Amino acid sequence: MSGVIVLSSLLFSVALGGFFVTYLQQTNKAQIIKLLLAFSGGFLLAIAFTHFIPELYEEESAAIGVYILIGFLIQLLMEFFSGGIEHGHVHVHKGQKMPWGLFISLAVHSILEGIPLGNQVMGFDVMTTHAHHHGHNHGNDNSLLLGILFHQLPVAIALMTLLINTKLTNLQSWIVLMLFGIMTPIGVVIGMFTLPGEVGLDYHVILAIVVGMFLHISTTIIFETSENHKFNLLKLVSIFIGCGLAFLMH
Repeated sequence: MSGVIVLSSLLFSVALGGFFVTYLQQTNKAQIIKLLLAFSGGFLLAIAFTHFIPELYEEESAAIGVYILIGFLIQLLMEFFSGGIEHGHVHVHKGQKMPWGLFISLAVHSILEGIPLGNQVMGFDVMTTHAHHHGHNHGNDNSLLLGILFHQLPVAIALMTLLINTKLTNLQSWIVLMLFGIMTPIGVVIGMFTLPGEVGLDYHVILAIVVGMFLHISTTIIFETSENHKFNLLKLVSIFIGCGLAFLMH
């Protein structure tokens, strides 16, 4: 997995979300965001349960579950500041101030999820022992990258929708959006140039925290895609397609 391809695809997904908002303003963005989020929620949940959680427990003691829980709680805390934009909540008030607390929360989330991805780019398996013996090749495994990309697109759409309704100019909105866009690449670079075991970084722990964050985001997305406790058919299909794709990749 080429580092250039990974970094450019991460930036492209965020830019695509910005272009979607800028040039398709008459489209029913809210419905499309919900469908994209439903798909990404299904995909994130499936890769967490079929891929990362089993292999984390295979490589670590049962204590790794503590870090998964910590990741879940960290995401819960960050959403106190972000307002839940990670799963499609956009509170738009024309002329509002730039919500920097929301931006910082998204930035921390993005950097964290980029670190284990950078580890994969360099070919240093986060599952460093039994994984090779069992034939898993995480260096060529794109499920984490795809999970991040599938989720970044609707988040970028939601963020740009919010930004263009603040006091920022259109250019300033794009600058802030692309600042958000470079956060995951920053995490990737940290993961690429900080090898396992150095400066106290434990990639099993970081990945477990990211998986916990994925669990919170995906379950919230799925539960919130219901309207009056009934699933819209298109949203239900989107969730199943996301789960199915993740299962086929496993």
